Amino acid sequence: MKALRKLLDNIKPHVSKGGRFEMLHSTYDAFETLLFVPNKTNQNGVHVRDAMDMKRNMIVVVMALVPALLFGIWNTGYQHFLALGQEVTFLETILHGVFKVIPIVIVSYLTGLAIEFAFAQMRGHEVNEGFLVSGMLIPLILPVDIPLWMVAVATAFAVIIGKEVFGGTGMNIWNPALLARAFLFFAYPAQMSGDLVWISGLSTMEGVDATTGATALAAAVEGNIGSFPLWNSFLGIIPGSIGETSTLAILIGAVILIFTGVASWKIMVSVFLGGYFMGLVFNLIGINSLMQVDAIHHLTLGGFAFGAVFMATDPVTGSRTETGKWIYGFLIGLFAIMIRVFNPAYPEGMMLAILLMNTFAPLIDHFVVDANIKRRLKRAVVKA
Repeated sequence: MKALRKLLDNIKPHVSKGGRFEMLHSTYDAFETLLFVPNKTNQNGVHVRDAMDMKRNMIVVVMALVPALLFGIWNTGYQHFLALGQEVTFLETILHGVFKVIPIVIVSYLTGLAIEFAFAQMRGHEVNEGFLVSGMLIPLILPVDIPLWMVAVATAFAVIIGKEVFGGTGMNIWNPALLARAFLFFAYPAQMSGDLVWISGLSTMEGVDATTGATALAAAVEGNIGSFPLWNSFLGIIPGSIGETSTLAILIGAVILIFTGVASWKIMVSVFLGGYFMGLVFNLIGINSLMQVDAIHHLTLGGFAFGAVFMATDPVTGSRTETGKWIYGFLIGLFAIMIRVFNPAYPEGMMLAILLMNTFAPLIDHFVVDANIKRRLKRAVVKA
């Protein structure tokens, strides 16, 4: 580490103001602050300090995503060879998953970071840290057979339209990763829907039964959810987006986020409560196959758990007030199941539910703050 620190110190004069490569100062600063905690201190007044800056928070989220990523790599290989009816070793399963998933992650990061660095250089600002998380979220919510050029286009759309036009990280209204998925879903529906896209290579295989690639949600629509038992859905041994199938792996990430204080447990819990409540209501009605799916089972299907833990808890696009977090999360869970049941053609409602509530999060906070102000004024009048 000392050698790396010395190398950076030698480069710094050349990228500082007046240096030969002054234009690259933002790029240098991004790498330096990623590798080392900044040594700048405030000399005016007393401030609360700790080791967690924005980059460290983002890295913690990426670490929390690792269990879902690793399981997604294994499940990609498992579902592929299961569709072929072949028995292979664990290593062969992993290698197939690596060769399919890692290129998507690489393209996502290369495209997004290139745009982030370009905007930082043009504006003369520091490089935003937010894409450290978005670059991992985007691949995990996509089907494994998505063409790489589509990943690049969607990532560019998410960064430019979803973030930079609003001013960069911290200024965006909607979750950038979900915007990438929404862009792909509406621009290229054939590559984002249907059973075949969720298993690598299945769409190009001949002689493979198309029902082999059916997702649990597709089975639920047809009334065949029994082919995907609750335990399998919880573990994630089902077709689906790369990182969204395993509720267990997602909950491991949730524990990391809650333990480190990086994400709000109130939003996570309220999303699950909202989804469970809506599931129970539909269980009582039970007029179609999706309404008859057990409320608990609903929480393990599609991207519900992944959205609850990693998307809804985005501190930029979610509610900020403590009461608002409960309302915001509960409505996300409620609307996600409602969209899933009322629109069987699009049973994956978590994306639209979160984007909808991203839009209304500031309004929720406004009413919560306004109500609190009125209560305090009322108490003040009574005391007077």
